[in-house]
Amino acid sequence: MISVTEATRLVAATIRPLGTELLSLPLAAGRILREDLRADRDFPPFNRVAMDGIALRYDALAAGQQEFLIAATQFAGQPPVTGSSPTAAIEIMTGAVLPEGLDTVIRYEDLTFRTDEASQRHATVQALPPRAGHNVHQRASDRQQGDLLLPAGTRLEPAEMAVAATIGAATVAVARRPRLAVVSTGDELVPINEQPAAHQIRRSNGLMLQAAAWQAGAEAEAFHFDDDPAALREGLPALLMGYDAVVLSGGVSMGKADFLPEILQELGVEQRFHGVAQRPGKPFWFGARAGGAVVFALPGNPVSTFMNFYRYVQPWLQAGAQPAAVAAAGSGPVPAVLSAPVEFKPNMTHFLLVSLEFGPDGCLLATPERAGGSGDMASLLISGGFLELPPEPAHFPKGSVLPVWRFR
Repeated sequence: MISVTEATRLVAATIRPLGTELLSLPLAAGRILREDLRADRDFPPFNRVAMDGIALRYDALAAGQQEFLIAATQFAGQPPVTGSSPTAAIEIMTGAVLPEGLDTVIRYEDLTFRTDEASQRHATVQALPPRAGHNVHQRASDRQQGDLLLPAGTRLEPAEMAVAATIGAATVAVARRPRLAVVSTGDELVPINEQPAAHQIRRSNGLMLQAAAWQAGAEAEAFHFDDDPAALREGLPALLMGYDAVVLSGGVSMGKADFLPEILQELGVEQRFHGVAQRPGKPFWFGARAGGAVVFALPGNPVSTFMNFYRYVQPWLQAGAQPAAVAAAGSGPVPAVLSAPVEFKPNMTHFLLVSLEFGPDGCLLATPERAGGSGDMASLLISGGFLELPPEPAHFPKGSVLPVWRFR
């Protein structure tokens, strides 16, 4: 039986970059960029009006002029007005191009208007702005043409999608989604739409793993095999060759129906370890097939399956989509402060279910939650993550700072 640290190292050693695919931008939401995206022009690309009001020359104001003839009106999306008198103003709207020769915008709230006998409108400035350029978003003040905006490795979330659209990135190179086969095993499992007999349960682990894989950005397909060596030998080879990873639940402990470790090795999957000094999830089996899938064979108790997925499988899935430098940094746990003392005497790593909230000082507080063991699926409902308690010491006082793996 190996340590959690060694298990983590062995799993990470099998991380391999996923392929790249080209997608139209609307289909790329949530994907990881595999190319740098740069500004195709300045941000903003022109001197942009930042308030509804009038545009004028600051020099005229500074010289004492307060009333300005409204020579024209300009809306956003229109070409800039040309040939305006230096002592006149342009009524102008937010987002419009500031006309050449004008440098300052006075908002409507700081103006009064009148119409003369010739039906011409005039605006009077009530307060002198502090400087020229007031209420003008200067060209290239945010970014310049050619600046790197979205480096490879960036996840395309809503803000990133908007920037990519702004620079005309209609098609982007992104990491292919990992393809995952989720396999539940066991004679006691029935489909979720069937009424189980007293000695049966529904196939909840498979759906749980499939949903967690989707949440991690993978494509996941679910399969089921009974505890039948012949069925396993017949069905597993196609999964081992057709997917990036196979995640199995059940059939890896020491029971007489736990055939998976032996059969996986028969099928060419090299065992990297079997058994990790952790609770829950100790019987975890891990291996890889040359030219085929990486295999995570997880113990069947639901909390064991759940925690092993978030501790080992999810980081593996996410790292494959990242450039090497980003993947090395990882997206692992965050520090949290234990809100109550905990004692755990077995000399192994303990994954402790906790609820999470921010304290008055802004620190993330972790409160241990009652759980009825690795079979208590309902305990996951009140928890937001699990603390990783190292093998030593056995006692963790209130206020201890420990890593927490969040699943919400």
